[in-house]
Amino acid sequence: MSGRRIVRRVVSTSEAPRPIGPYSQGISVGGTVYVAGQIGIDPRTMQLVSPDVQEQTRQTLINIGHVLKAAGSSFDKVVKVNALLADIQDYHKMNAIYQTFFPKNPPARSVYQVAALPIRARVEIEMIAISGDVDQLGPSKL
Repeated sequence: MSGRRIVRRVVSTSEAPRPIGPYSQGISVGGTVYVAGQIGIDPRTMQLVSPDVQEQTRQTLINIGHVLKAAGSSFDKVVKVNALLADIQDYHKMNAIYQTFFPKNPPARSVYQVAALPIRARVEIEMIAISGDVDQLGPSKL
């Protein structure tokens, strides 16, 4: 069977926290980047930056930004986000920080409350993005 070979590449950077389990920081396959769930860990200390959900959200997104960059992508190429909160009451606090990373044409997103997150984190975020050249279009009108 002949066909195009698809390359699966592990994405890794020392600028983001090393995985605390058996997973990769990200995987790039055929122009799509899958960023593993990140929490608000300082990559130097491997500890949560703060118990505050907004500070954790900011650090989480900074960490994700480093993984995206290592994969040849960026926040403006993110197409889908899943955010997990230890307490859904933190939704608006998380959004206040999140929206600063996506000021225009934000990606599709789901947010869930979960029973618990690793090392007592208050927020975990994972993303799917595109790498390479992307034509950006605004909202479509029906």
